[in-house]
Amino acid sequence: VQLQASGGGLVQAGGSLRVSCAASGRTFRRYIMGWFRQAPGKEREFVSAISRSGGRTDYADSVKGRFTISRDNAKNTVYLQMNSLKPEDTAVYYCAAGGSYYRMYDYRTYNYWGQGTLVTVSS
Repeated sequence: VQLQASGGGLVQAGGSLRVSCAASGRTFRRYIMGWFRQAPGKEREFVSAISRSGGRTDYADSVKGRFTISRDNAKNTVYLQMNSLKPEDTAVYYCAAGGSYYRMYDYRTYNYWGQGTLVTVSS
């Protein structure tokens, strides 16, 4: 499966942004989908993930209550709605497919990765 992330950009602190990840192929619904991010000079970190049906979601503590992940299996797309953005949310955001139901936070369980989209939050 090929993943294409989009929707990144520059936003002021407190603002909102929605990033999307479109997947190719007809197997999208078979994959757990995750979002990860990497800020300059920092390691990649888990942001959020969603189960195949969308019935289970997981979030990093740093984004709980501010970010919402969703998916549309008919459109082969996963979304990450980001509200109340902070400068520390600045990073390249990557979507990934694969995952493990009980370890959706673990980047090592994902097989496919998109190219990333840059989100910059100004103070």
